[in-house]
Amino acid sequence: MFHPVVPVSVDAMTTSNGKVVLVTGASSGIGRATALRLAREGHQLVVGARREDRLAELAETAPGVDVRRLDVTDREDVAAFVDGAVADHGRVDVLVNNAGVMPLSRLDSLHVDEWDRMIDVNVRGLLHGIAAALPHFQRQGGGHFVTVASIGAHQVVPTSAVYSGTKYAAWAITEGLRQECDPSIRVTTVSPGVVESELADTITEAGAQEAMRTYRANTIPPDSIAAAISYAISQPPEVDVNELIIRPARQR
Repeated sequence: MFHPVVPVSVDAMTTSNGKVVLVTGASSGIGRATALRLAREGHQLVVGARREDRLAELAETAPGVDVRRLDVTDREDVAAFVDGAVADHGRVDVLVNNAGVMPLSRLDSLHVDEWDRMIDVNVRGLLHGIAAALPHFQRQGGGHFVTVASIGAHQVVPTSAVYSGTKYAAWAITEGLRQECDPSIRVTTVSPGVVESELADTITEAGAQEAMRTYRANTIPPDSIAAAISYAISQPPEVDVNELIIRPARQR
């Protein structure tokens, strides 16, 4: 479902206390909603995704948002994305690792190519983002990682074994990062429940498609997750919001 968004003016995006925020997977869903919300709040956004037409539309909706084509499965591409933002803006304050895919299927369907794609995007993509941004955060003496995981990091259902596995991995990697980092680097995991998005459109297995139609009977808009991300990054330096689960009130 499409939610109209009021265009963001350049003036609204330039405030003295705004942060330089990078968002991956920004062409739709949670990534797009996060970019738009944070831009309205006065942050400088640098966003990336594979679909350049969607990025162009985002740039028209929110003038001043810096859009760049990005494939998170390509380590050099992610490094260039982060390094380029630092070169252009002098620093990077927040990296929202949001890019993800969800082609659910039963294990006995043997959709191995789809399993590999989930591992590449959901796990390797996250690691590539950490590897690219962490040296900058350490050099700056601060920064904030936000990982968009999933309720699938906390529960497994039939057809979600591989997807949940990747999101458990995302949770574990992010928690390990939190423990290893200096306290000046904050780390947050956000686990959405059922959100209006295009993720389910990638499901090719008929049984999983049918189950998902029932599962997605109650959804919340992606801006609900964007609001949670905004809350986490807006806290004072001594406050580290480590984990948030946001789902529809009717989701059980």
